[in-house]
Amino acid sequence: MAVSTLTKPRRWDVPYSAEPGVPGVLPLDDTWIKALLEREPFASMRAESFPPTLPLTEILRNDCRLRRYRDGDLVVRQGDYGTSAFLVLDGAVRVVVEGLDATVLGRTKPRRRGLLRSLLQPLTNSPIPESRDPSRYPQGRVQPAGGGVEGPTEQPNVAEYLPKIYFHEENVRLEARQIFGELAALGRIPRAASIVAEDDTRLLEIRWQGLRDLRKYDPSLRDHVDQQYRRYGLTATLQASPLLDRLDPAAASEVAKQARFESYGAFDWYGTYKELRERQIDPLAEEPLIAAEGDRIRGLILVRSGFVRLSRRHGHSERTLNYLGPGQTFGLEELVEAARSGGRARYASALRAIGYVDIVVIPAAVFRQHVLPQIDPAALAKAPTVARGEAQSDPSIDSGMTEFIVENRFNNGTSTMIIDLDRCTRCDDCVRACEAGHDGNPRFRRAGKAYGRHLIAHACMQCVDPVCMIGCPTGAIHRNPRGGEVLINDRTCIGCGVCARSCPYDNILMMQVRDHQEGQIIVDPKTGQVILKATKCDLCVDLDGGPACERACPHDALKRIDMRELER
Repeated sequence: MAVSTLTKPRRWDVPYSAEPGVPGVLPLDDTWIKALLEREPFASMRAESFPPTLPLTEILRNDCRLRRYRDGDLVVRQGDYGTSAFLVLDGAVRVVVEGLDATVLGRTKPRRRGLLRSLLQPLTNSPIPESRDPSRYPQGRVQPAGGGVEGPTEQPNVAEYLPKIYFHEENVRLEARQIFGELAALGRIPRAASIVAEDDTRLLEIRWQGLRDLRKYDPSLRDHVDQQYRRYGLTATLQASPLLDRLDPAAASEVAKQARFESYGAFDWYGTYKELRERQIDPLAEEPLIAAEGDRIRGLILVRSGFVRLSRRHGHSERTLNYLGPGQTFGLEELVEAARSGGRARYASALRAIGYVDIVVIPAAVFRQHVLPQIDPAALAKAPTVARGEAQSDPSIDSGMTEFIVENRFNNGTSTMIIDLDRCTRCDDCVRACEAGHDGNPRFRRAGKAYGRHLIAHACMQCVDPVCMIGCPTGAIHRNPRGGEVLINDRTCIGCGVCARSCPYDNILMMQVRDHQEGQIIVDPKTGQVILKATKCDLCVDLDGGPACERACPHDALKRIDMRELER
């Protein structure tokens, strides 16, 4: 295996509180650090539990920042992908489950086009590329609403909704010393609710790296996070696996009690992957090993989020057998074989994290006692006998294609555009259909990486792990709550480019926009900067029948594929 020469940036090149361009952030100086150490939960943390290279004071100094909000300021949006947790220092916040509509959160509500509008669309498209009405953008640029105590924030203010929010029984109030957002921060899952500040509120924001280390070296915080996950998330994770969804309540309770949570890989894997790709470094060398081939099995591994690679030794290297995604398990065959033979179970293949992975480990003894007796015997009879070395991958799938998909992280896509180059005549009907449905502006490029005759085009894949959604300051990029498509609200997009830089596949473009009447490039009159907007494929969410590109292909050469269904 090749030795990686990837140089990773130091974690604290720039302290979190010193990052520029974040209004409402107060300096976290020595006085504040001393004050925090006298508050819970930090007052109960033992400084000696932290290693000399990662002291508690430096985690606070470099991974935390103070945020101030006024009454009604929106702290986090429901549906956003979180990378930080918050500790209430002063004031209070309200957990808003009901009471805020999509437009307040910066979202858009897709509406299906009627038949007449669909037919007339090509005739009404503007001849000017990326044309917009400048009156939609105050001062030439969309400005986020709201403001904080120390100046304008990036979050809107929803003060007018407060009476409705306060009196809704499901909207819980959180006060000083309470933590929120930790599950979304550590698991990279969407925020379960919006959080709104009450009165003048001061919060300590803890980014995921610091939260991870605090949890690692402080048992009480680790127990708190684990308890929260067991309470709110573990049941859903267990039920997502067909193997575990039928456990009786007593067995499910014991499994939940004994399960262990583990994380592997870089949270910001997309940046690391881009560097690997640019420097042509073997990605396998950078994938953390979860379980080694031949190791004694420690339990059933359930993938909670992210993807893992199954590989087996092949000469002096390794061959990829398959990959697993959320809800799938690893180690079942080995545990079943050990139960049949009465021998010791060992992993028949290696398991590595592709990007960032959260797993749940059900110890072998717990599996044998509480899970194995409740699995359908017919399903067990079909389990491969790994002791005889039977392949774990689908023999109908080209192993080279599997390698290609995993190494390029295309396994992340749920609607990946694949073009059969043997059938494609380069007529560009797919591009013209996309252009006709998007006001004269195509939203994908008929180019990309190819394996054999199959081309993976540069079109949004609607990822399982949509890292493009991390860090959007206005909530403009979001999932459609009805169909799950990743969409961009053109009105609230401020052209910052965070989503485009985060996309591992370069499938989001930043486009200059023009006046819809004169065709002139629109600029911000205050700064003279050209206004940019993020654009990408939206799966023709407002059209009946699905993506126009696929329907327009006269040779059936273009398909949208869920990469979790490799047999397709």
